[in-house]
Amino acid sequence: MSTVSWITARGLFGRRRFLLLLPLPVLLVLLAVLSRAFGVDPGEWGPPVLVGLGLAVVLPVVALIVGTGVLGAEIDDGTVVHILTKPLPRWQIVLPKLAVATGVTAVTVAVPLYVAGVLADSVGLGLALAAAAAVGALAYSALFVALSLLTRRPVLLGLVYVLIWEGLLANVVSGTKVLSIQQYVIALADRLAPTELLEAGVSVPVAAVMTALISVGFTVLAIDRLRSFSVAGETS
Repeated sequence: MSTVSWITARGLFGRRRFLLLLPLPVLLVLLAVLSRAFGVDPGEWGPPVLVGLGLAVVLPVVALIVGTGVLGAEIDDGTVVHILTKPLPRWQIVLPKLAVATGVTAVTVAVPLYVAGVLADSVGLGLALAAAAAVGALAYSALFVALSLLTRRPVLLGLVYVLIWEGLLANVVSGTKVLSIQQYVIALADRLAPTELLEAGVSVPVAAVMTALISVGFTVLAIDRLRSFSVAGETS
């Protein structure tokens, strides 16, 4: 499993798409620094920067880029066949790739969110945002890794979920919030460091249960789907 993780990380950091991860986190920190430097009330810039940009855009987009890349790129260029010829159970392929996707996403997003949270309120809020973002990174990564195995257009479908479902419907139809990973992250962060800057749309128990179900469910789905890529004569 460590070999698969190393190959995945090396391939991910060696692709140009990794450079796409940098602008949004940098923009998040820059906006927070400028707002603090110019003395803008955190009540005015906190929600749009922390939630509107950080949790609604930076976290899911970074997870989408990374999650669809750890397996999707290998499927597109055909190199996945090399991995599938190895005598490995499919879970020993999916889990390391999911771990890399989650780790890269969590680090890339948690650090700027921590900085922005400290500038907006306190170290406690910064830590809460970082921790909640790491949990959200797992759920998003499981979803997007599974999508990369279920469809040839995982990025498009991922954007539909992020922009249409989470960005539009969840703000108009309250019932859709229960299926929004973004709302789970907000609820968990607000529970860890209660603040008026965050407004959760679901309860903490719902957020915890749904995060676990999504993470486990889509991981199992990805493992099952990868079995359909089995080389003839190989057992998984």
